[in-house]
Amino acid sequence: MAEIVVVEPSYEVYTEHTLPSTGTLTVGSWHDHVPKPFESERLPPTLASEIQRFLRVANLIESKEPRIAYLCRFHAFEIAHNKDRKSSARGVRQFKTSLLQRLEQDEDPTKKKMKIKSDICELRRVYHAYKDYLTQHGQVFVLGNRDQERLRYVRDACFIADVLYEVLAAVTNADGPQVERFEFNILPLDHGGIQQPIMQLPEIKAAIAAIYNIRGLPSAQDFQKHGTVRDLFDFLQFWFGFQKGNVANQREHLILLLANNHIRQTHDQKSNSKLGDGTVDKLMRKFFENYISWCKFLGKKSNIRLPSVKQEAQQYKLLYIGLFLLIWGEAANLRFMPECLCYIFHHMAYELHGMLTGAVSLITWEKVMPAYGGESESFLNHVVTPLYRVISEEGKKSKRGTADHSTWRNYDDLNEYFWSPSCFEIGWPMHLDHNFFCVQPSKKPKAKNAPVSHSTVEERRKQEGNKDEELGDSKEEAHEQKWLGKTNFVEIRSFWQIFRSFDRMWSFFILSLQAMIIMACHDLGSPFQLFNTAIFEDVMSIFITSSILRLIQAILDIAFTWKARGTMEFSQKMKLLMRMAVAVIWTIVLPVCYAKSRRKYTCYSAQYGSWLGEWCFSSYMVAAAIYLITNAVDTVLFFVPVVSKYIEVSHWRIWIILSWWTQPRIYVGRGMQESQVSVLKYTLFWILVLLSKFLFSYYFEIKPLMAPTKQIMKIGMKSYEWHELFPKVKSNAGAIVAVWAPIIVIWYSVFCTIFGGVYGILHHIGEIRTLGMLRSRFHSLPCAFNLRLIAPSSRNDYKKRIGFFLNRFQRVSKNKKNSFSRFALVWNQIINKFRLEDLISNRELDLMKIPMASETFSGSDCWPVFLLAYKFSTAWSIAKDFEGKDEALFRKIKKEEGMYHAVKECYESLKYILQILVVGNLEKRIISAIVNEIEESIGKSSLLQDFRMKELPAVLEKCVNLVELLVEGNESHYDKVVKALQDIFEVVTNDMMTNCSRIMDLLYSPQNIEKSYGDFSRKIEPQLFESSASTRSIHFPLPDRGPLNEQIKRFHFLLTVKDAAMDIPANLEAKRRISFFATSLFMDMPSAPKVRNMLSFSVITPHYMEDINYSVEDLQLSQQEVSIIFYMQKIFPDEWKHFLERTGCENLKGLKERNEEELRNWASFRGQTLSRTVRGMMYYREALKLQAFLDMAEEEDILDGYETATKGNHQLSAQLDALADMKFTYIISCQSLGSQKASRHPHGDDIVDLMKRYPSLRVAYVEEKEEIVAEKPQKVYSSLLVKAVNGFEQVIYRIKLPGPPHIGEGKPENQNHSIIFTRGEALQAIDMNQDNYLEEALKIRNLLQEFHQHQGCGPPTIIGLREHIFTESVSTLAWFMSYQETSFVTIGQRLLANPLRVRFHYGHPDVFDKVFHITRGGISKASKTINLSEDVFAGFNSTLRRGCITYHEYMQVGKGRDVGLNQISKFEAKVANGNSEQTLSRDVYRLGRQFDFFRMLSCYFTTIGFYFSSLISVIGIYVFLYGQLYLVLSGLERAFLLEARVRNLQSLETALASQSFIQLGLLTGLPMVMEIGLEKGFLTALKDFVLMQLQLASVFFTFSLGTKTHHYGRTILHGGAKYRPTGRKVVVFHASFTENYRLYSRSHFVKGFELLLLLIVYDLFRRSYQSSMAYMLITYAIWFMSITWLFAPFLFNPSGFSWGKIVDDWKDWNKWIRQQGGIGVQQDKSWQSWWDDEQAHLRQSGLSSRLIEILLSLRFFIYQYGLVYRLDISQQSKNFLVYVLSWVVILAVFLLVKAVNLGRQLFSANYHLWFRLFKTFLFLGVLAIMITLSVVCELSLMDLIVCCLAFLPTGWGLILIAQAVRPAIRISGLWYFIRVLARAYDYGMGVVLFAPIAVLAWLPIISAFQTRFLFNEAFNRHLQIQPILAGKKKQK
Repeated sequence: MAEIVVVEPSYEVYTEHTLPSTGTLTVGSWHDHVPKPFESERLPPTLASEIQRFLRVANLIESKEPRIAYLCRFHAFEIAHNKDRKSSARGVRQFKTSLLQRLEQDEDPTKKKMKIKSDICELRRVYHAYKDYLTQHGQVFVLGNRDQERLRYVRDACFIADVLYEVLAAVTNADGPQVERFEFNILPLDHGGIQQPIMQLPEIKAAIAAIYNIRGLPSAQDFQKHGTVRDLFDFLQFWFGFQKGNVANQREHLILLLANNHIRQTHDQKSNSKLGDGTVDKLMRKFFENYISWCKFLGKKSNIRLPSVKQEAQQYKLLYIGLFLLIWGEAANLRFMPECLCYIFHHMAYELHGMLTGAVSLITWEKVMPAYGGESESFLNHVVTPLYRVISEEGKKSKRGTADHSTWRNYDDLNEYFWSPSCFEIGWPMHLDHNFFCVQPSKKPKAKNAPVSHSTVEERRKQEGNKDEELGDSKEEAHEQKWLGKTNFVEIRSFWQIFRSFDRMWSFFILSLQAMIIMACHDLGSPFQLFNTAIFEDVMSIFITSSILRLIQAILDIAFTWKARGTMEFSQKMKLLMRMAVAVIWTIVLPVCYAKSRRKYTCYSAQYGSWLGEWCFSSYMVAAAIYLITNAVDTVLFFVPVVSKYIEVSHWRIWIILSWWTQPRIYVGRGMQESQVSVLKYTLFWILVLLSKFLFSYYFEIKPLMAPTKQIMKIGMKSYEWHELFPKVKSNAGAIVAVWAPIIVIWYSVFCTIFGGVYGILHHIGEIRTLGMLRSRFHSLPCAFNLRLIAPSSRNDYKKRIGFFLNRFQRVSKNKKNSFSRFALVWNQIINKFRLEDLISNRELDLMKIPMASETFSGSDCWPVFLLAYKFSTAWSIAKDFEGKDEALFRKIKKEEGMYHAVKECYESLKYILQILVVGNLEKRIISAIVNEIEESIGKSSLLQDFRMKELPAVLEKCVNLVELLVEGNESHYDKVVKALQDIFEVVTNDMMTNCSRIMDLLYSPQNIEKSYGDFSRKIEPQLFESSASTRSIHFPLPDRGPLNEQIKRFHFLLTVKDAAMDIPANLEAKRRISFFATSLFMDMPSAPKVRNMLSFSVITPHYMEDINYSVEDLQLSQQEVSIIFYMQKIFPDEWKHFLERTGCENLKGLKERNEEELRNWASFRGQTLSRTVRGMMYYREALKLQAFLDMAEEEDILDGYETATKGNHQLSAQLDALADMKFTYIISCQSLGSQKASRHPHGDDIVDLMKRYPSLRVAYVEEKEEIVAEKPQKVYSSLLVKAVNGFEQVIYRIKLPGPPHIGEGKPENQNHSIIFTRGEALQAIDMNQDNYLEEALKIRNLLQEFHQHQGCGPPTIIGLREHIFTESVSTLAWFMSYQETSFVTIGQRLLANPLRVRFHYGHPDVFDKVFHITRGGISKASKTINLSEDVFAGFNSTLRRGCITYHEYMQVGKGRDVGLNQISKFEAKVANGNSEQTLSRDVYRLGRQFDFFRMLSCYFTTIGFYFSSLISVIGIYVFLYGQLYLVLSGLERAFLLEARVRNLQSLETALASQSFIQLGLLTGLPMVMEIGLEKGFLTALKDFVLMQLQLASVFFTFSLGTKTHHYGRTILHGGAKYRPTGRKVVVFHASFTENYRLYSRSHFVKGFELLLLLIVYDLFRRSYQSSMAYMLITYAIWFMSITWLFAPFLFNPSGFSWGKIVDDWKDWNKWIRQQGGIGVQQDKSWQSWWDDEQAHLRQSGLSSRLIEILLSLRFFIYQYGLVYRLDISQQSKNFLVYVLSWVVILAVFLLVKAVNLGRQLFSANYHLWFRLFKTFLFLGVLAIMITLSVVCELSLMDLIVCCLAFLPTGWGLILIAQAVRPAIRISGLWYFIRVLARAYDYGMGVVLFAPIAVLAWLPIISAFQTRFLFNEAFNRHLQIQPILAGKKKQK
């Protein structure tokens, strides 16, 4: 914005609270000179923080005090000039020039208007006026946030007075007390905020008193220093040099922690006033658990030393906690290194204790003082910055993650250095010449050190000598620095990492396979045959294989840790060498013993009758038994987890020595054992899984193949159909390998489904899944609600609630009305939110709300009308035709509770309305008489005899007419109301009542007749209910009272609403939410405490560049000619209709004119925007305030309603706000906000708008500004926390950073810088594409109580939640992804948490134990590339550090997912890349090695195992096809089958087709079907599953398989993992052919063509001896996969078969393929640029990876080798020369292409005719050669086809090899030829793909069919998809 518009001055007249009027301005020249506000918001980055407040105040007071505004601006100019005299920083010169011009313009006019002819006196006058006003009105804070206007005035006055004091002090250097600034976060700890409600809470007062207790602390004078301290944090700042912002931040942090813990520790009001020792002790244990463990691990004594005096001990404890928080709060990137923080704290705690006790250094004989002093920013400059620069320099070496992991140290390497006692060699003060600070390998001429601060190492050392033996030797001689290298682990890119991490699993599987093969060879018929000595000995030969595998493992351990040897302890090196030596010995001993003692037994006979009989053994068996001793010990310990855990975590020397061989001596990964029950549960699970797997494999895979294998080995092959390279290899080994290709059976999915389904049923998942079920269970909801979500009134109530939950519903609550009113209040709040979110209409709102205050009858509950729909009409239709006794009728109506409620309420409502409506004495008596008649009849059970029920419809009709008139309330309808009443009276008395004599007697009694004559002979009967001249018989219109109006409207609904209300709410999202909320109330969850006693928590949301709020331009912006707002209207038609109804507009045009902001919000709340997330998370605050109200409100307040009670009681409202502030904080961490503000990006304004909309919202971001140091601009980085005050952004805390914080991965670094601003004991990590709902937020208290529940091994450290995918309805792909995600976040995680106990953190809305995680490295890891999937590493880290992770399904949040195939594929690629990096990581390695066997299996199959198994599945297909190709081309398959037919060996033919057995891929869909069945019903699940298959779900998931396997395998081999932004756009649009080709060419298309080629070649050469049916049985699944990989992107591309789009795509494709690349040309513009980018992963690849790539590429030469011998021109020759001649042909073709290309370069421009003649000559020459060959050498047409099939793969293989050796040939001319060849291949593949698409596009039905299956869900919801795809905007 160009200018700041001045608002009304804050000291204008405002009732009695007016701000000070500082004088009256006379009308004169100043009013003629109307100044514009000077820009105060867009300032140079180097000056903004210093001068912005002066410019803002000048704009605020300019209209009344122009001279003061001038002085403020002048002071700002002085500051700017002094800060940058040369104006060298960006934008400073322009700013100073414009400000100087403004000052010159204002100087004379402002002087003339001065009231006192002195600037100083004028300043004092205005300053004192504001100061006096603050003194008078400081109590306004008691009002809380309700009186926002008055609060704003006082805050304005504070702000202005503070700034004026600074200006006055600068002018006069005046002394005096400064007005306290009101820049606070939650607690206004300055004197001005002492009256705020939150400061009046006893727990806050107690915490503040403890922090401000400085009695007994040493003063500055004791150490010859000057300064004063107010509290413990000031003391720490004074002595250690922490930043002011950090101190203020952590002071508030600790006070809130203490207060929240204190209120739970105390149970009576008296003890609340003083902080209890239990509170502090609990925090001490949590904060220093990791530090104490670290000290014990390193054998050091803790430096937390407490005095024996109890009063002093609490102060010491708070000092230690405060010291840690201050270290952590200023540590910046060091927060990812928890043991590094322990090291720093260890030394600083020693110094703190020395100062507190007055200790004397044994070296200097002086008092112990902090090594780095207490100067400003001393801790940052001398401690944090040197360590940060090591991190930064190592991060630069990573080259953005492309460098090999072994060449640089990541966060883990640097942190793990502090796991060794050698870390104390760094010393304190730190020796900056230590090797730790060296960041370059020593092989370079001069080692490069991390830059350090200005003071030298020698100066630091002179400050103080050693304080303890732990501090290291400061007198070491200078030595040449050496790069330490990796620590404990090296991330090597190799598939061997998978074997190394999970060696026990692979060994187990390999040995099991070997054992089953041996058993099958012996043809075991019974398991008891296994005990046959010979068979048993052969089976035991598996231990020879085991020894070999152990040797491989030992070699891998040495090879993979070689680059970490520099930091490895000597004992660790010895252990690795000894392990390899032992493995070598066993590898020799076992085979030798087996060979020498085989079948040589020593036998012993057992006693007679013993089941053993005779038992024999050999020396090999004895050796094997000795070999297994260590395994036997491990097995015993496995079944006693308590003992094994004790041994691992024990620091006793004996246990350390005994476990040295088996346990690595590392700090994490020890003691991860679960409880005995948990171990038994997951052991049973895996035993069942493995038994099923092995039995199936043995009987259906292995045993059937044994006989054919033996036959293949016996068949002799005399002649091959090609030149056999290994003719001496016996037993047809190649054929056997091809037959025994691996088969993967997914038994894990089967048991996951069974166990997860049973667990879900037991925990009431899907108990209420439809509106019908909700209606039938609604009567039990209030009781469930009160048991679950209402805090018990006393602590004893907690015990009463323990027990079987359903039994509680059978008991009647003692205070039923109070319970129901609380439920009704919350229910109405939920329904109101539905309306505000436009999920329901106004009518649905009325139908769904529960009336709170019923004046009709107070003893019964009123249900929502939508539950009672058609109940009343059903009741009267039953009654009007009923024949029988009254008891039967009553029994029939009471049988259905809703019907009885409806009848009773209608009757009571009619009575109540008539009682108010009818005021005439006669009329009231008549109505009373009728009512008495009815009630007497009911009492006597004679209602059917006394009243004609057939007349009920007529009465109902008249009543409806009357109620409609009452609802309208039109006074002109008075006569109609009278007429309606008369009609009702007439029908009731004349038609309905069998005996109305008493009514008539009352009407015509003499008394009434006399009275009528007194009223001038008024006729009675016709004029009943009419008014006379003096009185009225009815009171119409009725009194305008809210409850009465609501009751009349409700009565009208009860009478008129029919079956249509059965489908209310109509909106699918509203139905889902209300059903889940009702279901969750019946699920098992802890009881909710009172809000004041609950755990406090924060929510943090990282934000990068995603949309915050759609602007009007965004909404109208067309993407493929479809605007966002148009798309939204069509996707959410019902919500758009409700939105128009709520805003009172008729169409979009009206909205734009009247309420543009509401339109923006409506659209933004339906996209994946930050504003949607913020709205959802702020529901937590609303829920807490609502629940706090219920905790403290009386019954009358509840019946009045929440809004009424809080609006009318400002003190109550302020208390609710105070409690919400104390319990909940929400922080958005904006990674790019600083740069966005500097560039004036709209996102900056959107963030401020969010803060203004939600005053309690806080935003953290990194400020980058330039400071002038030595007359040079220097970048300074600070972490800021801001809030909105009076429409402006106000900085609360500013904490300077040692440098730019983003060194590693962006998201975790972003979270890390802002986590210091969070509050509370729990922390929820929420992504910005998530949502929340009020009804779910109500359950947050219950969820946080889970932290107090023990889950096996202890209380949880991470609590998992379920998610609902809210993008499922956008498209079919979104639906597929939603179901896939749902099955994982529900049934999958359910099983992971229990019984498998291996759930981690997956980026979902998990809640962390904050203190546990901030002391152990944070809530994610940030090392570049290796921690690409940063979230899951938080789970790994928590588990390795003995944390416990649980999962609960009674609470959920919303989650958005990508909706287009390309976006989904990018996401899948990112996840696959992340999993490949996990495979290489130390975390997965340690989990795999340290978990027990069965938990290790769970870990593998639920993390990287899924991706590796998918990769193995695809590789298995390749192995099978290439095996078949080998059998076919070599002639082996033909020979075997012919031999089988001769010998009639059916089993052999079966074996060759063994891969065709029933595919079990559908088993992966079982978990999804089970979860849908649980939540929606199993019939619905079956329908959905079938529908998904019809909508080509199998195609989508098969295509996704290709995405996963490609990116997973390539990343492990070559690297190249990176974050892939998907955009999260809401509009589904058509992707061009070029874009699809770029995305999927290498991952899918090339592989699809390869599979297609294999299938074609196999088909061509097997026809002569194999039936087509057998071929199809073998290959149908592979045909499906290959076609899917080739055409799925076009099948799932909207408008993919539209002819117009096809034409455009073809033009774009040709332009892209021919466009030259180069520097600056993006890959979407040129094929050449894209081709270069596709090889980026090879540029950083190592030599071994390149060799593997070359070896894999050699497979493409098999085609040529096999097919050239099949050519007719070869004349059946098997000579190797035939193959050599084929290469001559290839060379000739290449030379021909080169010649044409060279001719084009030489002749095409100037000698075009000659070039054409040259090409004609070449063409004729080639044609002549082919004719000659066909005549002379019998070259046939089939030969040409076979040549294409042979030579095309060869060319592609050459391209791949050339790419792998690119550095060697890059500078040669050959590279240009390779590029031309690659372009030709890509163009050819593109044409082959494009051709069938273009043909299908001719058929209109194809496009219609595609649209239908792509958007079937949308069609089912009657959405308008065709206009969206066509891009036609609807005209309003």
